[in-house]
Amino acid sequence: MPVPQWTITDFTYRESWWKNRGILMLNICLILPLLSSTVNGFDSSMINNLQILPGWQEYFHKPQGMKLGLINCAHDIGILSGTPFSPYVSDLLGRRATMFIGAVIMLAGVLTQASSTTIQVFLGARVLIGLGMAFSINAAPLLISELSYPTHRGKMTSLYNSMWYSGSIISAWICLGSHDDAGTSSWSWRAPSSAQAVIPVIQMVLIWFIPESPRFLMARGLESQAARVLAQCHANGGDERNPLVAFEMAQIRHALNLEREFASGKSYLRCFSTPANRQRMFTIIWIAVFSQWSGNGLASYYINTVLDRVGITQTRTKAAINGGLQIFNLASALVGMMMVDKLGRRKIFLISNIGMLTAFSMWTLTTALFSQSGNVVAAKATVPLIFIYFFFYDFAYTSMLVLYTLEILPYNIRAKGFAIMNITIYSTNAFNSLVNPVALNTIGWKYYLFYCGWLVLELLFVMVYIVETRARTLEETAALFDGIKVRRGIMEQTGEVTMTLATMSPYPRLQDNPGAVETANSASRSHFESQSEESAVAFAR
Repeated sequence: MPVPQWTITDFTYRESWWKNRGILMLNICLILPLLSSTVNGFDSSMINNLQILPGWQEYFHKPQGMKLGLINCAHDIGILSGTPFSPYVSDLLGRRATMFIGAVIMLAGVLTQASSTTIQVFLGARVLIGLGMAFSINAAPLLISELSYPTHRGKMTSLYNSMWYSGSIISAWICLGSHDDAGTSSWSWRAPSSAQAVIPVIQMVLIWFIPESPRFLMARGLESQAARVLAQCHANGGDERNPLVAFEMAQIRHALNLEREFASGKSYLRCFSTPANRQRMFTIIWIAVFSQWSGNGLASYYINTVLDRVGITQTRTKAAINGGLQIFNLASALVGMMMVDKLGRRKIFLISNIGMLTAFSMWTLTTALFSQSGNVVAAKATVPLIFIYFFFYDFAYTSMLVLYTLEILPYNIRAKGFAIMNITIYSTNAFNSLVNPVALNTIGWKYYLFYCGWLVLELLFVMVYIVETRARTLEETAALFDGIKVRRGIMEQTGEVTMTLATMSPYPRLQDNPGAVETANSASRSHFESQSEESAVAFAR
């Protein structure tokens, strides 16, 4: 008779999730933090969309070069200003309170932007919106990752970053509609700016009606509240002694104790205090850089210039292409989201980087042909190549960037490590915003060659450093980097819980062979360690 191997999936709900009222209500609650990504996409795309509108161009005297770059990166400057402080607020006040603070600041910035009369006021409003965004986008994905039902965590966290494009879509089509209705009046850009206020208001009103992160509650010593949240959300409002709740509580408690043992302090230096943490941060920082320096910034923030260079100059055509691209991006990211648990993280990164390198190289070629010889066929081919490129980009770097980062970070540095990821993203993006327009104006299509070479380096990095993290809890995944001792500790702790559950659980797999529980625990540890060793081998290659 084969020996069973106990994992968290032995205790999870097996039927359709919408039939379980607790999971259904939990997923509905998680829509609220998902909206933080939507408002981020809305705001990040706003300047790209406003550039297409003659009304905005005329009102602010057609900014170009460094001035345009400053307008584009003002939002990033705001995020960079707030991000170093956001994890302290998240860890001190909780994920919900941090989201509320972010929504209040964003709302103030949105109202200022919509009523701007000078470029200086407009820039200040963009910085203020970014400052509020820093708090919102730090806390929201932490709450999603730490509160999601175990078998839904990968998809829900992946969905968070994918929702960026839902905001981008709304922004693109609102700007197109306002152009059609308002023409060249200032309301063609004031109306889309005002629409940004909707989501912050919704979050300010409803945030206190959703549960707090049980891992935050445990870290603050509020174990009874954490158990109630897990019972309410993961056990359909059932008993706090439910097997799944007991299993999760044991893993979280033991992981927090181990983290306190192996690392101390509350500063950002904690993220680099051990070899395992340094390895985590090395991987996270580089995939964050790749998410912005893969050539995607050219179309994401300078679609107007990119289309001009292949002979597409009509405002409505540009707006329609941009709006269609955002819808396509969302669909591509959702495809990646659906595949994260089927293909695994490492394979998705490899597919994405190979596809991006191929598509961007062809995009560079068609742009060069049109620029050098006016080849109309090459110009027409550029648009579908942009779409193909973004399919492969979104497949991994939209769907998995936040997911992979949060998975490999232990609780004690999760908020700060995630903040470092955001600092890296917005620093590289700010650099892009300043350099891209100057480089495009100076050397044109030859600037694309830099990204072709960079994509080769990205592919090599992914092949060597990305570790597979599929089918593990947050605690088990974080333990992959910490060595055999930590991994054994977590499995021994959950093994003790498994023995207890065997005497109290109605779960068939635990009742069928209670006498085999001790053997099962040993098998589970061996299974976990063998998975860890396989990942370590892949990591070392």
